[in-house]
Amino acid sequence: MTDSAASSVGPLVTGSEIARLAGVTRAAVSNWRRRYDDFPAPAGGAANSPLYALTEVQEWLDRQRKGREVSPEVELWQAMRAAYGEQMVAGLAQVAGALAGGHEPGLPDDIAVRVRGLARTGAPADLVHGLTERFMDSARRTGSDQVTPERVVRAVCHFTPELPADSTVFDPACGIGVLLLSVASTSGMCCRGQEMDADSARFAQLRADLLGRSEVLVVAGDSLRADAWPDLKADLVVCDPPAGVTEWGREELLLDSRWELGTPSKAEGELAWLQHAYAHTEPGGHVLMVMPASVAYRKAGRRIRAELVRRGIVRQVVALPPGTATSHALPVHLWCLRRPENTGAADANHTVRMVDLTGNSPDGSLEPRPEQVAEVPLIELLDDTVDLTPGSHLRVRHRDYPGEYAALREELEDQIRRLATLLPELAPGGGPGSLDGATTSVADLVRAGLVAHDAGPEPVSASEQLDTDFLQGFVRSSVNARRSTSASGTYRFDSRGSRIPRMGIDDQRRYGSAFRALSAFEAGMRRVDELSRQLAEVARDGLATGALTPPE
Repeated sequence: MTDSAASSVGPLVTGSEIARLAGVTRAAVSNWRRRYDDFPAPAGGAANSPLYALTEVQEWLDRQRKGREVSPEVELWQAMRAAYGEQMVAGLAQVAGALAGGHEPGLPDDIAVRVRGLARTGAPADLVHGLTERFMDSARRTGSDQVTPERVVRAVCHFTPELPADSTVFDPACGIGVLLLSVASTSGMCCRGQEMDADSARFAQLRADLLGRSEVLVVAGDSLRADAWPDLKADLVVCDPPAGVTEWGREELLLDSRWELGTPSKAEGELAWLQHAYAHTEPGGHVLMVMPASVAYRKAGRRIRAELVRRGIVRQVVALPPGTATSHALPVHLWCLRRPENTGAADANHTVRMVDLTGNSPDGSLEPRPEQVAEVPLIELLDDTVDLTPGSHLRVRHRDYPGEYAALREELEDQIRRLATLLPELAPGGGPGSLDGATTSVADLVRAGLVAHDAGPEPVSASEQLDTDFLQGFVRSSVNARRSTSASGTYRFDSRGSRIPRMGIDDQRRYGSAFRALSAFEAGMRRVDELSRQLAEVARDGLATGALTPPE
């Protein structure tokens, strides 16, 4: 639907918003769509997220006696959606500015009238809070990363250490201020933020002003290229940085003093944000970074990860449940850092707490079970990859080494016992070359229709006159392999050139049985080789971790 067509039907609403209008669940609205032929047809949106004309929905609800009076806040939100569309943050900033008493020349007249009416009947802070919740819900449903998802905010708040009431909290990529104001919920905490998008920064500041949070100050600007708070040292820095951005200013910032752990590569913008956050941390202060899972193991960031570990800066890495970030189903990590009180080397006995919540529901408990936690010594992390993925370390910690070792050893012993029985009983023959006299080529057998050559990687019998195991056994022999080797030593196997002894079907089956047993023996040997490697690895790692011990 075009913009002009959409405007002709007035404000549009989603299924969730219809549910709120009618006071029912979203499932009930889905049921109405299926059951009632006269339910309004979509007036916009996509097939999996349709939008409906608000007036048509209200009329249908009235006819069905399912509706209730639409609140003025809902009417304001629908008018804002119709007026601002994808620029909703700008609309929120203008509405907040009007509620704060400012003159907003770009605010549409109908919205201005609704805002003034609502301001007379309720607290402006409550209205802005309600609009913010609607905006976050809309971003969640569309999978937008325009605002830090509510589940991510909940996780950051859960793992934030307790702070004194006079602490300083900083968010260098604060968006509309959701994470900053949620973590620093106590009035009196000094809150500072910076945001590249001017509308988002303005709305974050106006929200804080309307809430009476005079200690909050948010400014617009690019934190990496134009740090607005160069002298700020915070007790806590929280950050949900832009992910996957390569144009973060590396060429301009190569000699920047913030890269004390190493200059990030162009592909490691998240580690640039991490070091920016760390540079603004007081000794003893904390950093909580929301990171894509790939930052924990990508090769380009290995040196910086090694410095984080070596200096004892990274204290905990939490793999959050899939679905925590609404823009994708991939898990995200929460890196918990702390600036050491002194600049000396980290304690050699220090560990990094690894927490793997990827098996949990995104709306479930964030308190890990014992099997979801591992304290990993620094020395174990400082290898060639410096992988900080919690799952890879928990698999080692909670592996059942005694059970694996016993099962593998039992299977190996069984395979070794079976090997002797797989070898066929073979008697002396007529000597090498005794079968060369009466032979025929596979090509001749193909032409005669006795062999199907194109049915798979090896020729197979196409006649009761020929045994397949007999055929394939001779084809695989070293004699036929030599026939496929050129004078220059080039090997290009083509079974059509192989020669097969002429024998009756009973003798063929006798040879075929022996070849079949040899194939089973070879398969058994390959399994023994694989089991031997697995068994040695489990035994070695089990002894090294203390899970296994040699007998007295």
